[in-house]
Amino acid sequence: MRVVVLGGAGEMGSRAVEDLAFSPEVEEVAVADRDTAGARRVMDALADPAARLTVRGVDAADHDALVRVLRDYDVAASALGPFYLFESRLVAASLEAGTDYVSICDDWSATLDVMVRFDERAREAGVRVITGCGASPGLSNVAARLLADKLERLERMDVYVFVPMSDSSEGVATIMHTLFVYGVTVPVFRDGVMEMLPAGAYRMKVEFPAFGPVRVWNVGHSEPVTLPRFFPHLREVNMMMGLGRGCGPLVAAGRLGLFKTPRRREVISRAAAALMRSGRGASMQGALRVDATGLKDGCTVTLTACGTGAMRDTTGTALSVGAQLLGKGNLTVRGGGVLAPEGCFDPYEFFGMMRERGTGVYADLAMTEAWC
Repeated sequence: MRVVVLGGAGEMGSRAVEDLAFSPEVEEVAVADRDTAGARRVMDALADPAARLTVRGVDAADHDALVRVLRDYDVAASALGPFYLFESRLVAASLEAGTDYVSICDDWSATLDVMVRFDERAREAGVRVITGCGASPGLSNVAARLLADKLERLERMDVYVFVPMSDSSEGVATIMHTLFVYGVTVPVFRDGVMEMLPAGAYRMKVEFPAFGPVRVWNVGHSEPVTLPRFFPHLREVNMMMGLGRGCGPLVAAGRLGLFKTPRRREVISRAAAALMRSGRGASMQGALRVDATGLKDGCTVTLTACGTGAMRDTTGTALSVGAQLLGKGNLTVRGGGVLAPEGCFDPYEFFGMMRERGTGVYADLAMTEAWC
């Protein structure tokens, strides 16, 4: 298969390129980015890749040029953010090009937009569009499918994410996304109905594997948007994230409206990225926990799937795994349409490939019992 990685010069996209380049069934990987010098550096850093590597200069704002690039590939894998600016235009270009598409989109508004606007068109065209195949959403959604399949009736899903603020590898787009999810009104699925609440409106402490208790807040990731579409008996979905010690002022600033406009988010993000680049420390690990509550053998039970990993590794690798399964046609559904990972990937196959790449999924917080 031939895969083009959009945003391939960035933190997450370059990790997907690294994994795809050494995957035996991938013939070509194109590092597509407006920053062609950065894309060249990503390509040149890989020694003896199994796949042929190329660089494609492309500006996502140029629709016609983007379509021309996408037509040359079997799968487009996108790590180009912030997704509230780019996801819809990338999906539109993929549909026009007739190229299957998978992304790490984690912005709820972009996810909802592509599902509402493009699902029927994708079905008619026979193009598969998978949105949200990173860590959260992505690993969280596949974990939800894994747990749901072990219950007779899934009623509640809780997704908890810990991403340390001290991860100095974050780029401008990632920081802009963080400000976005903490600074706007976000969806929560309650009593079978979607409702909107301010990000940071409620908080709690959650036990994470390897880290213990961490304070988390409700944020605007896309799990509350997609999970109810694929699990019809769900009554509640909660998405909570914590950034570790010192993130309280960030949440407070978001609730005051300091991050509401794209321009404000960009200015603050560029300043924060410069500070992070000047600081010490390497990328730190975070953690994911997914709890599924429902009926099993007539009783209400809660099952857990959890694990740890650095954001770049887990997100970029999940994008690569999703692109490979999509390129091979190894999906649980047929035909085209706009999907999320919980609606199209076999969890054992997906997590089996992740385990081969160093990321496990566990049934207990001590991480002694692997699910698969």
